Amino acid sequence: MRFKKHYTRDDARALLPHVRLWLKRMLQLREELRKSEECVGGLMEPGRDVGGPVTNAWLRTLADLKDVLQESRNREIQVKDLDRGLLDFPSIINGKEVFLCWELGEEDIEFWHDLDTGYAGRERLG
Repeated sequence: MRFKKHYTRDDARALLPHVRLWLKRMLQLREELRKSEECVGGLMEPGRDVGGPVTNAWLRTLADLKDVLQESRNREIQVKDLDRGLLDFPSIINGKEVFLCWELGEEDIEFWHDLDTGYAGRERLG
């Protein structure tokens, strides 16, 4: 077994409201980070002071994003594609370790795939 934690369909369903908030927060933080990086990039010229409020904001945003990602890692939920909101929950189906696969916009956990096949190998849960 690759994972310590395995989710039943009901376990994963129960987490969906929380997962939706994670994704929203991660996307928001990523956009803040992108904007901050543009500002910090201008400070990287030789002889310029890189410290100050712009750099502090960038570091805070980076730390916040790391915290949100760590929460999903602690639960062993894998973020496969942040732009699409694609997540995999380790699970056991018929004695085999697989992923329950969910994408932002889907109302429920309806698909699974083998650990190595990814999204292209998605199959509908029975």
